[in-house]
Amino acid sequence: MTAHEPTVQSLTKEVLATLEGCKDERFRFLMSELIQHLHDYVRKVDLKPEEWMAALQFLTATGQTCDDKRQEFILLSDTLGVSMMVVALAQARASASERAATPATEATVQGPYYWEGAPDRDLGEDIAVGVPGEPAFYAGRVTDTEGRPIANAVLDVWSGDGEGVYDMQIEGPAQMRARGRLRTDAQGRYWFWSIRPSYYPIPMDGPVGSMIERMGRDCNRPGHIHMIVSAEGHVPVTTHLFVADSPYLQTDVVFGVRDSLIVPFEQRPAGTADDGREMPRPYWTAHYDFRLAPSAG
Repeated sequence: MTAHEPTVQSLTKEVLATLEGCKDERFRFLMSELIQHLHDYVRKVDLKPEEWMAALQFLTATGQTCDDKRQEFILLSDTLGVSMMVVALAQARASASERAATPATEATVQGPYYWEGAPDRDLGEDIAVGVPGEPAFYAGRVTDTEGRPIANAVLDVWSGDGEGVYDMQIEGPAQMRARGRLRTDAQGRYWFWSIRPSYYPIPMDGPVGSMIERMGRDCNRPGHIHMIVSAEGHVPVTTHLFVADSPYLQTDVVFGVRDSLIVPFEQRPAGTADDGREMPRPYWTAHYDFRLAPSAG
């Protein structure tokens, strides 16, 4: 063995040494830890060349599956629990500095179907006109962690339809549906119409689906509607409301369910709804109050 021929152990030190000239301390730390843990993993499992090539081909296929409607890498992160771990760590850091009467609303994964630029909607508007599904009336308040109402808070809302299909999954020209941005009134109240969300499987026709199948895991998410709630001077929260009696609450494939986000959906008969709208058929109601923590400084 020559002086420049690395061993299984010395190779890691040699690679880490190449970071000595890195001026960005955080980047150097992140890359050092990644290299160290990746090398440790390779040694621990005695990784075979054909296994590493299969991993590279899997990551290549994951990238090739991404387009303007589909983000397979987000799906990979979600299904491995990495997205939820990052969310949980971020909220833990925020809550460590909080001294509030009640904690902020729990965050969960954004998921691969967020679409920036949803249309502005008026309070009380139906954001899911023409979308398959059972109508549902959503209402509540946005407050700070001391219970004070927050006026003009923004709720960026999106969901699949009553069959669990998102607009981005539909073939043909992209067209937003079941999405909208609403602002709370002077008392911090919000209300709008959409559909009662259904459980659904994640896309199983790509590399992530093949991974889930080979793992022997269930591929479904419980019924939920997405919200990004934000207000000036407060920490925004990306979260879901989960349907209380939905299947798969205990086995969410992306690990996103939190007990505090499970909401009863009550069925009401046809007639006059809470906002005065006449409903010709039965509908559902869901109530939830969001709490935002103050921004640091």
